[in-house]
Amino acid sequence: MKALIALEDGTLFEGKGFGIEGEKAGEIVFNTSMTGYQEIMTDPSYKGQIVTMTYPLIGNYGVNNEDVESGGPKVEGFIAREFSKITSNFRATGDLLGYFTEHNILAIEEVDTRALTRHLRLRGAMKGIISTGDLDPESLLRKARQWQGIVGVDLVKEVTCKETYQWVGEGSELRENPEPGTRNPELKVVVMDFGVKRNILRILANMGCDVIVVPAYEKAENILAMKPDGILLSNGPGDPEGVPYAIDEIRKLFGKVPIFGICLGQQLLGLAYGGKTYKLKFGHRGANQPIQETATGKVFITSENHGFAVDFGSITEHPVRVTHVNLNDKTIEGIEHEQLPIFSVQFHPEASPGPHDSYGLFEKFRNMMKDFK
Repeated sequence: MKALIALEDGTLFEGKGFGIEGEKAGEIVFNTSMTGYQEIMTDPSYKGQIVTMTYPLIGNYGVNNEDVESGGPKVEGFIAREFSKITSNFRATGDLLGYFTEHNILAIEEVDTRALTRHLRLRGAMKGIISTGDLDPESLLRKARQWQGIVGVDLVKEVTCKETYQWVGEGSELRENPEPGTRNPELKVVVMDFGVKRNILRILANMGCDVIVVPAYEKAENILAMKPDGILLSNGPGDPEGVPYAIDEIRKLFGKVPIFGICLGQQLLGLAYGGKTYKLKFGHRGANQPIQETATGKVFITSENHGFAVDFGSITEHPVRVTHVNLNDKTIEGIEHEQLPIFSVQFHPEASPGPHDSYGLFEKFRNMMKDFK
């Protein structure tokens, strides 16, 4: 079935539907990862976005029940040059077509993704719509321009958990306590869920932490009443300025316990420091972003997914220093408080998908909690 992609600047791209029929609006972005498509689709940070994969063949190793980063896909739509009709991998429990159909994901293939990606690099990520039903260019263009976009919008409320729970392993978010005597955690970490990826929770648990996940709107006094040894501010979707309620509560946590921010967590910290954030032209999305550690000059290859960044020069209320810089465009990728036990990074040290170069940041967080304790 024929499909159209309409961008708000009037540009059209043709393709074919793969799976379900329908129409979806979202911010059109691109991801340069060669693999990890299932993790990308289930990453809550992609809420509100239609993802274009730059690698030309997607889906050859199928899908499984383990490589998921949330309770289900969060992307608004998926675009590729070609979706594999063949699945070949010993871990596969299904194919991509069945996955799209089961989870009601609108997917389009046979798109000139090189031309689409180049256009987004030159013009920037923009509002768009994909459709297999309405194929009238003027109608689609009008709908794309009328869509609210993501600037100033609270997308976190659509992906955060609805109630507090304890992470006790894979599968559904188990809220019951584990059997007495089955866990002897060394440290307790409270994760503020702005759209947390499960691999963050897995890593914390594997380090011996008791992991408690709370909704994004949880009050600081309730978090501190849990007597955590540390607080992790998770990744999440959209514009950090659309989540003012979280910024206010984060400020109340300063100096009480160590804090580690990841991706949106760093942006929220930047705003809590009194600074500003800004929208990147086309964002950073992929598993091969070069990040330099300023103290050592060491370069890490990292996974990233964000469209906003902290304006470091706007932070005047707190003494902070830059710890990491993106070598592609020199944006700030890491910030650390000079007086309080708080640090953050813009990239994803938990990977999934991507390289494991920066797993050591979780060790840093654990050591910081031990020292503070």
